[in-house]
Amino acid sequence: MKNKASTSTTNSGFQPLPADYLNQLPAPSIRRRIALNLYEMLVLMGVLALTFLVPHLIIGVLAQVTAPAWFLMAHAYLVLAFYFTWYWTKTGQTLAMQTWRIQMVSAEGQLLKRSQALARYAYGSLWLIPAALLLYVSLQIYGRQSMGLSFSLIFFSITLFFWPLTALLDRTHRQMLPDRWAHTKLVQLPRTIPHPISSSEK
Repeated sequence: MKNKASTSTTNSGFQPLPADYLNQLPAPSIRRRIALNLYEMLVLMGVLALTFLVPHLIIGVLAQVTAPAWFLMAHAYLVLAFYFTWYWTKTGQTLAMQTWRIQMVSAEGQLLKRSQALARYAYGSLWLIPAALLLYVSLQIYGRQSMGLSFSLIFFSITLFFWPLTALLDRTHRQMLPDRWAHTKLVQLPRTIPHPISSSEK
């Protein structure tokens, strides 16, 4: 019997792969996860430039107003939340994930619901806590004169390596902590989807 939730076409015309097939796929390697994070960072620079920097620059020039720091951080956080939850609920893949053939699905192999995607985003953003702690320690040791360099190194290192390395804690399924907490998983798609899987077993 077909899994209706997995084989039905979404509103965007995307045809999900069957859950039974996705559940058989392996998890991405640590190397591919790190490469994915690097590529995702490059994509997000463009996303934030368009939806975050440009609006605030226009407001600053026209109205001579600068938003407070808390508002800027909240704006960026919400922009990224919309970006990730939109792709995860529509296709299970952000633009970077499409390039590396990595898909996020539920533990049952289905597309994420909006609530689950939001939970996964919230858990995934917890890397900000160790990043803030490391930045605080760095400032205490080296002073504010090195804040720019410390922030860049800490942000870059934790963004790339922190969550991918937690997959080593899961010896069975090789899933990262945010995925285990949100009951989601990453699967590595093959280069070619075999027939009739490619047509969702129509």
